[in-house]
Amino acid sequence: MHPLSRPHSLERRQERLRQLLERRKLPLLLVSNPVNIFYLTGFRGSAGVAILGPSEALLWVDPRYTQQAREQARGVEVVEERGSLLKAAGRWLGKRGVKKAGYEDGHLTCAGLRELAGQTPGTVRLTPAGELVEELRYVKDPEEIECIRNAGRLTAAVLAEVIKQVRPGVRECDLAAEIDYRLRRRGADGAAFETIVASGPRAAWPHARASAKLLKKSELVIFDLGAILRGYAADMTRTFYLGNPSRRVRSLYSAVLEAQQRAVRSLGAGKRARDVDAAARRALAARGLDGCFTHSTGHGVGLEIHEKPRLARGERQRLEAGCVVTVEPGVYLEGLGGIRIEDTVLVRRGGREILTPAPKDDWIIM
Repeated sequence: MHPLSRPHSLERRQERLRQLLERRKLPLLLVSNPVNIFYLTGFRGSAGVAILGPSEALLWVDPRYTQQAREQARGVEVVEERGSLLKAAGRWLGKRGVKKAGYEDGHLTCAGLRELAGQTPGTVRLTPAGELVEELRYVKDPEEIECIRNAGRLTAAVLAEVIKQVRPGVRECDLAAEIDYRLRRRGADGAAFETIVASGPRAAWPHARASAKLLKKSELVIFDLGAILRGYAADMTRTFYLGNPSRRVRSLYSAVLEAQQRAVRSLGAGKRARDVDAAARRALAARGLDGCFTHSTGHGVGLEIHEKPRLARGERQRLEAGCVVTVEPGVYLEGLGGIRIEDTVLVRRGGREILTPAPKDDWIIM
């Protein structure tokens, strides 16, 4: 049984949502984001609408998903609807005499909101609810952490296999395809994002897509990969050098590794997100490289590859035990390439745990 399909896991989530709704004075929440529906009910289909409240728990699906929803979903009544799911939910709200209901304004489109409101003209006050479910997802429970831990181990194992194929003359896209294949073969749901393999000057592009470029000797190569396992993602980056690196390249790699290690050590329950970012930037600034670090230090990861919190300047949110984040400082130099080192890390009380256990010191491929 999937960890999130265990009745007690879903009951906890639904009860926490009800408590949050009560504090926000929202009688009901309409959930339209498939990721949040999975989190709350265990249903993994790509289309559905749920309404949850103190005594209400319904999930509308179309006939493609009826059987799947009845097998996967827990704690909700599954309702098959052959027409618009939003209209069906709106009609239910109108018939129940509901005066107020929240909706996920970060997900529901303007057209979807019009469709919903059209079924309850003037009778139901539809209120933007913000990211209520995302707030619940911010802190992972033991079942979720174990899923991410296993995804991290799988990710590290696949890189260890593929790195044996890294040599001059191999195409970036072939290595990326090999990673994706091996992730699946080892049991992953798939890749958590488009696998990045970028070499030479292209490694200076933080989000370069794997191309037909051939790897060459005396070049940096960045691998950014992650598995999705049982719905949960891991995210890891390692940088390698083909050949004998110059003193400058060795110094750059050492600087990024030190920045990553300092940022990881700064993680802890109660720490502000911006302080983790600052730890990485201070380390790079000491080497005169802070201007070459062009993105934030990290982000939350879980059911989605980018979640709260964001480890960046100005982010005042405090980390909590059970948060899972990436720590990924990098430097990017036009013409030379880039170096990025990233781990998925669990924040614990009084410490942290790296969930992507791949080595970082064995980065030279001769």
